[in-house]
Amino acid sequence: MTLNEVKPGNTVKVVSLTGEGGVKRRIMDMGITKGVSVTVRKIAPLGDPIELTVRGYELSIRKADAGFIEVI
Repeated sequence: MTLNEVKPGNTVKVVSLTGEGGVKRRIMDMGITKGVSVTVRKIAPLGDPIELTVRGYELSIRKADAGFIEVI
C-alpha cells in the first residue's frame, strides 16, 4: 500500500521509498525515511496536497510523491 491510499486520521509506518533521484531525495529531506511513523491529517478535496504529521512536524506532500512511499 502507498501513502496516497491511507485515509485521514490513520497512522502508518514507512516500509520503503520507491522514488529515484531527486524525488527520493526530496522525500528524505522532509524526514520521511524507512521506519518512521506518519499520520495523515487531511487530504485536499481533489487529493492534492496531502497533509501529514511526521516526527512532530506538519508537512504537505504532493499526491504524486506520496505514491512513491510504501507503508504498512
